[in-house]
Amino acid sequence: MLISFENQVALVTGAASGMGLAAAQAYAAAGAAVVLADFRVDVVQAEAAKLVASGKQAIAVGCNVSDDAQVEAMIDRIVSEFGRLDVAFNNAGVMAKLAPTAEASRDEWDRVIGINLRGVWSCMKYELRQMEKQGSGAIVNNASVGAITGNPGIASYIASKHGVVGLTRTAALEYVKKGIRVNAVNPGLIDTQVARDVVNGDEAAYAEFATRVPIGRAGSPAEIAAAVLWLSSSAASYVVGQALTVDGGLTVG
Repeated sequence: MLISFENQVALVTGAASGMGLAAAQAYAAAGAAVVLADFRVDVVQAEAAKLVASGKQAIAVGCNVSDDAQVEAMIDRIVSEFGRLDVAFNNAGVMAKLAPTAEASRDEWDRVIGINLRGVWSCMKYELRQMEKQGSGAIVNNASVGAITGNPGIASYIASKHGVVGLTRTAALEYVKKGIRVNAVNPGLIDTQVARDVVNGDEAAYAEFATRVPIGRAGSPAEIAAAVLWLSSSAASYVVGQALTVDGGLTVG
């Protein structure tokens, strides 16, 4: 199946690395004009420049998704630059610092919820307003297998991802009759820095965890990008309010 985003504008948050960068590259390869957003402005500027040098259309925007004003300015910039916004992958997120629930700090709770959940809500708020004006659009939120399981030591992360799925389902019902589809993706163990943060960067522990995935390995960012592109494309036109789990069988048993 050939998925095309020709003449469409795609926004990816958390686009400096990992799943976000892979999705931005995939949207560009499929013909979209891509907006790479991240608080690491220098990194997304360099990645956008690579895409432009390869003949793609791309811009970089600095944005901390936990700041509503920055999110609003990002959407304004996109509309000013391209006149519209067709698809968005709300991917920006952080891992919680390991601590039992009763030992975690309020500051850490607020940091994780502020980026992972409130940040997704803020992005959706301004994306939906623009898409409603157009009468069309598709949004994919990055949740996690942590949205359907528990995991000791990262309560704020798990809570934030459960919240993302609930937010996705609610917004999907609110906006589907306005021509906008909202879905989520639940990645399992993916070869990213965030995944390594779960084990405090312990490569041996990470490798051992990967062997416990039924498929026998961690997933690649490109494999998540493929699912995201499908969910946000016309090929998934009847998919509304779903959280697609892409985890190599991790949560099946």
